[in-house]
Amino acid sequence: MGGVQTQRHTKGKRNRRRSHLALKKTFLAVCDKCDREVLPHHICAYCGYYNKREVIDVLAKLDKKEKKKRLKEEAAAQTARGEHKGGENMSELNPEELSKK
Repeated sequence: MGGVQTQRHTKGKRNRRRSHLALKKTFLAVCDKCDREVLPHHICAYCGYYNKREVIDVLAKLDKKEKKKRLKEEAAAQTARGEHKGGENMSELNPEELSKK
């Protein structure tokens, strides 16, 4: 059982007390490697990177089918961003590379 109130509190007093109970907006950062939203100062759950270095090998924990799917998604994301294995931008091609194609 609760205690018996001695005096009634006004609506203003009640509302001032409750003003700190409001939910705060969570701010999310963007992962440097996979461009997904993560909490600041946390390891990315999708790729396992933190501060531009791999902390957890996420692919080792996946089974064969999921690993193949994840690698395919990462390759598609890299081509969408204009990156490829050489690390250069695909739009900057040398005349020699153009003649090979």
